[in-house]
Amino acid sequence: MIWVGLLLGGLGAARAAAPKTVLVLGDSLSAAHNIPVESGWVHLLDVRLRNMVPMWTAVNASISGETSLSGRRRLPALLQTYHPAVLVLELGANDGLQGLPLPALRDNLAAMIAMAQKRQIRVLLLGIELPVNYGPQYRDGLRAVYADLARTRHVALVPFLLDGVALDPALMQDDGLHPVARAEPKVLATVWRELRPLLRDHARRP
Repeated sequence: MIWVGLLLGGLGAARAAAPKTVLVLGDSLSAAHNIPVESGWVHLLDVRLRNMVPMWTAVNASISGETSLSGRRRLPALLQTYHPAVLVLELGANDGLQGLPLPALRDNLAAMIAMAQKRQIRVLLLGIELPVNYGPQYRDGLRAVYADLARTRHVALVPFLLDGVALDPALMQDDGLHPVARAEPKVLATVWRELRPLLRDHARRP
């Protein structure tokens, strides 16, 4: 029975240890826009993380209307406050809707990635898509920003956060931009495919 006691003691110690933090910095797509906060994908992520051994926790620093520039300005204080092990960046939608020049978006995202990597924080980049009326040149350019950053900065990437959701009217709010509550578990599943390996990789570190 000694080994049972050691096992239970180890599990207890793992749960008692201070949980590592996943910091989510995003816009209304991560801020549970027009749905209950507890239905949003970040809250659902936090619930899942808190049931892991060792335990993690998610901090949602997302704000509706956030742009890559305002996120860049807020990030240093957030890193100092929460000391995350993983940073999830979900920004660019509002930049795109406002027609921000893509080099400016890329510069802001690259700066945030650099801030995190300087502190040995792993990064997951969440890409977005714009409505078709923005034209193929801008939409293709936006996709390329995320893909290029993921490749050159060696960060994980979800190419499209709303994959499998955005084109289903039953899963989108009337504005055509934000998911309804019942779509949020699907959004989380899309994020989780790329986030889970980062958590595992962190656990392997000496």
